Amino acid sequence: MSEKTYYPWFKKEDTDAFFALFQNNIANFVLIAVTMLGLGFPASLVFGKVIPGAAVAVIFGNLYYAYMANRLAKKENRTNVTALSYGISTPVMFIFLFGVLVPAHAFTGDPELAWKIALAAAFISGLIEVLASFTGKWIQRNLPRAAMLGALAGVALAFIAGEMLFMTLEMPIVGLFVLAVILLGIVGKVSLPFKIPASLFAIVVGVVLAFSLGYADVSAIHEGLGHLGFYPILPSIAVFEGFQYLFGGMIALLAVILPITIYNAVETMNNVEAMSAEGDSYDVRECQAVDGVGTMLGAVFGGMFPTTVYIASVGSKWMGAGRGYSILNAGVFALAAMTGVIAAFSAIIPVAVVAPILVYVGISMVGSAFATNEKKYYPAVAIAMLPYFANYLMTRFNNVAPEIIADLSPGIVPLGQGAMFTAILLGAITVFIIDHEFHKAATFSLIAAFLSFIGLMHAPSLQFGAATEFAFGYLLISAFFGAYYLKDVRVAQHEKEKERVNAA
Repeated sequence: MSEKTYYPWFKKEDTDAFFALFQNNIANFVLIAVTMLGLGFPASLVFGKVIPGAAVAVIFGNLYYAYMANRLAKKENRTNVTALSYGISTPVMFIFLFGVLVPAHAFTGDPELAWKIALAAAFISGLIEVLASFTGKWIQRNLPRAAMLGALAGVALAFIAGEMLFMTLEMPIVGLFVLAVILLGIVGKVSLPFKIPASLFAIVVGVVLAFSLGYADVSAIHEGLGHLGFYPILPSIAVFEGFQYLFGGMIALLAVILPITIYNAVETMNNVEAMSAEGDSYDVRECQAVDGVGTMLGAVFGGMFPTTVYIASVGSKWMGAGRGYSILNAGVFALAAMTGVIAAFSAIIPVAVVAPILVYVGISMVGSAFATNEKKYYPAVAIAMLPYFANYLMTRFNNVAPEIIADLSPGIVPLGQGAMFTAILLGAITVFIIDHEFHKAATFSLIAAFLSFIGLMHAPSLQFGAATEFAFGYLLISAFFGAYYLKDVRVAQHEKEKERVNAA
C-alpha cells in the first residue's frame, strides 16, 4: 500500500460505530448476567467466570476482524475498508440460556455443573462451525444474494429496528430525543454541537434526561456498583469436565446444538454477504472459522455463548468506520470484564437510551437488502423477510398466549420455526422463478422438503417425519417446477432442431 493510501488505526467515524457495537455487545452481556442471576446462578460464577470468558471470545474476534480489515485494505489499496462487527449471537444466546443451561441445571441440580455442561456444548458448537466453514464458499456462490439479504432484513426489521423502536418509546421524551439525534447526526449527516459523535452525544444527553425526568432510578446505580471488583481472565478445565455429562445423561442437548450452530453459521454467512454487497468482500469460510474458534476459546475461559459476525457490520460501513472501532471494542471489553463494570453500565444507561442506535442499524440493513439488489428481485427480498415476522410473534407470544397465536393463524408457529432456513429457501426459490431457472427452483424445493422432514424447518425439534405435510408440499412444488424446466428443455431442443433444418 502506498503512503497516500495509509489505512488508519482509528478515525472519527470509528467512534459512532464503536458505540453501536459496544452497546449491542453490552446489552447481551447484561441480559446474560440478569438472566443467570435470576435463574439462581451465583454472582461469583456469573461475574467471575461467565462474563470474563464471554469477553475473551469478543476480544479475540474483534482483534482478528481488525486484522482482516487491514489485510483487505492493503490487498485492494483502499482506506475505506470497514472491519466486520462481531460478538455474541443474540438468538443463539437465548437458546443456550434456556435450551441448554436451564435443562442442564434441572438435570443436575448444581449451578456449577450445569455451567460446565453448557461450556462443553458451546465448545462443540464452535467446533461444528469450524467444520461447517469448509462449505461456506460453496453456499455463498449458490445462494442468491436477494435470499440471504432478505432473510437478514427480516431479522433486522422484527428483532432489531422494530423491537428497539418499541423500547425507545418506553421513555417517550428521552427515546424520541435520542432517536432524533441519531437520525440527524448519522442519517442526515448534520454536525452536532462541539462536533461530538452522534452516538456519544445521544447517550450522554439521553442518560442525563432519563435521570433528570425520573425515568431512571438512582438506587440502581448503587446496586450495580456493588458488583465492581477485580475478575481475572483465566483459562479453566471446566469445559472438559462438562463433556462426560454432555455425552452422557445430557446427550439430548446435541439435538439443540446442531441446528442452532447451523443457524449461526448461516447468520455469519449472511452478514458477510451483506458487507460484500457494500463493497468489502471477506472470505466467508475464514469468518465462520474465526467465529467457531472464538466460541471454543471463550468456552475454555468460562464463556458459554457462540459468537457471530453481526448484522451491525453494514451500519458501521454506512457510518464510514474502519478498523479502529473493532480494536477499541476489544480493549474496552477486556477492561469491563475484569472490573465488573458491565453491571454498573447496565444500571446507569437505560435501554431506551441505546435502543435508537439499534433502530438505525436495523433500518440500514433493510435498506441495504433492497438497495444492493436489482428491482426485479424485490419480491424475493420481501418474501424472505416474512418468516421472521412469524418468528417474532411466535417467540414473543406463543409461550404466554398460545391460544391467541393459534386464533390468528395456525400457520404462524410453523412458519416461525426454523425461520432462517425458510426465509433463505423461499427467497431463493423466488429468485430462480424470476430468472426462469426452474431446475434450481426445483432443487431448492427438494432441499426445503428434506429440512422440513428432519425438523430444521416448520417443526419444534429434530426428528424424522417432523413436518411431513410441509415436506410433501415442497415435494409437490418441486415436481411442478421440474415440469416447467422439462418444458423449457423441450422448447429449446425444438428451436435448435428448427434452426438446424433451416440451415440445411
